[in-house]
Amino acid sequence: MDHSGGPSLCFPNLNSSCRRLVRPRSEAALLYTLLAFISLLTVMLNLLVIISISHFRQLHTPTNALLLSLAVSDLLMGLLVMPIEGLRYLEMCWLLGRLMCALSPYVSYCLVSASLGHMVLISIDRYVAICDPLHYTSEITMFKVTICISLCWICSFFYNGLILMNHLEKPDRFSSCHGECVVVINQISGTADLLITLVTPCTIMVVLYTRVFVVAVSQVHLTRRQTVTDIITAAPIAKRSEWKAARTLGLVIAVFLICFCPYYYPSLAGEDISNSLSYFAMLSWIMLTNSCVNPLIYALFYPWFRKAVKFILTLKILQPHSQEVKIL
Repeated sequence: MDHSGGPSLCFPNLNSSCRRLVRPRSEAALLYTLLAFISLLTVMLNLLVIISISHFRQLHTPTNALLLSLAVSDLLMGLLVMPIEGLRYLEMCWLLGRLMCALSPYVSYCLVSASLGHMVLISIDRYVAICDPLHYTSEITMFKVTICISLCWICSFFYNGLILMNHLEKPDRFSSCHGECVVVINQISGTADLLITLVTPCTIMVVLYTRVFVVAVSQVHLTRRQTVTDIITAAPIAKRSEWKAARTLGLVIAVFLICFCPYYYPSLAGEDISNSLSYFAMLSWIMLTNSCVNPLIYALFYPWFRKAVKFILTLKILQPHSQEVKIL
């Protein structure tokens, strides 16, 4: 086989096979190594988040329950979506068959929608914690958060089933040759999806965090003006830890939107959303890398995460009663 680069067939025994680009061995090895590294790093970092929050009892809070579920979504991105999408773009062929062609985009879309739903829930959680700290513990309970997380996943699976109904029924309807898996969302569905999964959630998040910022500024000014007696009789002010959490989670949401918004460029440009577009791979991977970024943000801004990781890597979590360790 010629490894100098050039066209070949995805399935040499089929005359109707799509053509592929044969890369030099050194280039292919480098790209596959990079893909494996990114996928493995995403899985490992999110696994550390999941183990940390699940194991240490002190981390069993409503906010961390949202982070735990978000980490599950990101872990599945690294475990299922990244390798498959990487194989597609490196080989320039779809080699996994008709069934996987139907399921792979569906799983990917569901995970993205679930992540977006979690970001909205995190915004609401921080809004209540900062703007109404007196009622936070009564309004935001583990039971309510668990219900919201469950609804987020259920709605994601149902909604994307509707969006991709035609593709799930006939995944090869837009394929021109064997070795293609083309997903097309027409302009009408794409516009509706743009409003439902981008405009509305982004508006909610921006409005809530703008309100959080306004309250933050007003509380700083209030604290500076108040005397000791005034402070005692004043309305409750959010704890310093809540402010730090709001800042960190605000950064998580901002990075998510930066990675997520470019994906909707085709809809904004009035085009059908299709993975056959020349620039779709770039938009897709910008979005996928967000799953690896979130744990890195936790590592930079959450001391409890760094401490938990140290316990995990040194295997101290295997010791009796390690789940009772004060991690905060």
